[in-house]
Amino acid sequence: MREYETTFIVQPEISDEGCQELLARIDGILEREGAIRLLHDDQGKRKLAYEIRKFQKGRYVTTCHLGQGEAVAPLERTLRLEESVLRFLTVQVSDRVEDIEQRKQVAAEEERIRAERARERAEREAEEEKARREAAKLAAESFREQEVAAEDVDDESGESDQVKEEGEDAAEVKHEDAAEVKHEDAAEVKHEDAAEVKHEESEPENGGER
Repeated sequence: MREYETTFIVQPEISDEGCQELLARIDGILEREGAIRLLHDDQGKRKLAYEIRKFQKGRYVTTCHLGQGEAVAPLERTLRLEESVLRFLTVQVSDRVEDIEQRKQVAAEEERIRAERARERAEREAEEEKARREAAKLAAESFREQEVAAEDVDDESGESDQVKEEGEDAAEVKHEDAAEVKHEDAAEVKHEDAAEVKHEESEPENGGER
């Protein structure tokens, strides 16, 4: 029997349940076509070499199976029709596998190890996502605090300006009152001086008549 390897890229938003459902459909195709499924390797999200359907990242999955090639066409047809699959490629990695049972055992161990790595990677990505969300939350709270502080400063500045304007108005009123009082005092003094002068001028005339 020959060994085939099919690698396909699915949209990064696909859930674990959605990916498992797709792998189950692939298992059904392999079984129906008489092929022997060796392993599935979920390699997680990676950055794409170039943008595909406006996606910058994709989730890479590899499936290995043994057969005579009869499962390749229906497998690729299913991947082609699957909306979540961005790209796929099937290659023949071995033209003859003699000890099938040994290859199955090796593949089972490989799948176990890769599944453990995938689990650890998923936990790490979940922690990183949690840290990113917490950092974004803290940044938003800090930004909001800065906005509130800026608003308080503006309010204090407005109140200071208002107090300053009120002080200037009070000083202006006081100045006007002082000027008015000074003007009134000056007018009164001038009036008294004029009356006194008039009185002094009138006294000799009255003395001459006597």
